[in-house]
Amino acid sequence: MAVISNGTTILDAGAFSASLGSMVHIKTITASNDANVDFEHGSSSVVLDSTYPIYLFKFINVHPVTDSVEFQFQGNGAGETGFNESIQSTVFRAYHNEGGTGQAVEYYAAQDQANGTSYQSLTDDVGNGNDESLAGELFLFNPSSTTYTKHFMARTTDYNANDHNLTWHTSGYFNTTTAIDQIAFKFESGNIDSGTFKLYGIKDS
Repeated sequence: MAVISNGTTILDAGAFSASLGSMVHIKTITASNDANVDFEHGSSSVVLDSTYPIYLFKFINVHPVTDSVEFQFQGNGAGETGFNESIQSTVFRAYHNEGGTGQAVEYYAAQDQANGTSYQSLTDDVGNGNDESLAGELFLFNPSSTTYTKHFMARTTDYNANDHNLTWHTSGYFNTTTAIDQIAFKFESGNIDSGTFKLYGIKDS
């Protein structure tokens, strides 16, 4: 028996047919020795358009093949290729080593971009030891706008190759009025050995 409200099926055959919360799961990708993880609108059930005003990417236990590498992302404008959109960004980080003898909070000028077209780093020196990995999230705001730039914010934490806990706070914008409909994640060198990547749309926001 279905439960219907105002013409919308809410519950059918014991399963909810409508989202009950503001965060809607769109896609999960499990990496396995992949060069990158790519979310492209219209490909493999990915939605990345005007359906939601905010999109949230989560990455969990992402482990590199290569030791001490940066984790990065870039986007493509609609109909474009190459992952070379212009990015304006700012970065600060904090770290603390396992021995308790090294720690800092600092602006990280080496990793910001001034309308650069490189992949934007979200953390660095991720270790490839068996127990080393990174986790974090990236918000992308109104990527389908053809009026405004496309803002993003990211937070990451990782087990650094130098036995540090390292957290980065990265923000910026794609400096284009072209809609962004593709986002890719990768390490600066070497493949993604393993990790879970999730994409959500945030409605009513």
